Amino acid sequence: MEKKLCESETYDETQLENIDVSPETKEAKPKKSYSCDLCEETFKSKSQLIQHKSIHRGANLYDCEICGKTFSHSSLLSMHVRIHTGERPYHCTICGKTFAVSSAFSRHKRIHTGVKPHHCNICGKAFSESRNLSIHIRIHTGEKPHHCDVCGKSFSQSGHLSNHIRIHTGEKPYRCNVCGKAFTESSSLSSHRRLHTGEKPYHPTIIVNLTISLQKETNDIETDDIDIGEEK
Repeated sequence: MEKKLCESETYDETQLENIDVSPETKEAKPKKSYSCDLCEETFKSKSQLIQHKSIHRGANLYDCEICGKTFSHSSLLSMHVRIHTGERPYHCTICGKTFAVSSAFSRHKRIHTGVKPHHCNICGKAFSESRNLSIHIRIHTGEKPHHCDVCGKSFSQSGHLSNHIRIHTGEKPYRCNVCGKAFTESSSLSSHRRLHTGEKPYHPTIIVNLTISLQKETNDIETDDIDIGEEK
């Protein structure tokens, strides 16, 4: 049976149970619900959801008392709780950095040891983390799994997509604390700051060699036309 709540929308009795009509505005607003990720049953409050999950105890599940998230092993719950408590029990004795989980600590230690156990089976390049190897392999395969919903352009890395999206949104989150100029990418801000500091991290010869290499590829100009000059 359908009931008319307002002139523009019609709801059945099941939908009306999840509708909240504000007395001030008389507008229909959907109530917030909490769904069980194990059986998809929904509840009106988080406390009801946490209480409900106790019926799944036979599967040896562990609930976070803070947010209600469920884990299959107590060790996973222990690691998760550190998100709430801020506990970081793993300490690097070399640089002092701390970590919440041992796997992140193990990956960090490779920065100091130089160990790179993940190798590309195409070109042999080695990486300290498997995720970096996965990204690298896309150079060989041409895979670009990250797509822009606005223009359809594809990217091999999610970070590159995030930077690209700012072209559409106009967002410039990186701002110079000296002159206030804003940029879409952190690398552009770093380059800009050198205008204020006078820093010259790249030797002119290196820049010229790179320029020559790029110009040879594009055949834009002859290399003899380049004036290296002297460093001042």
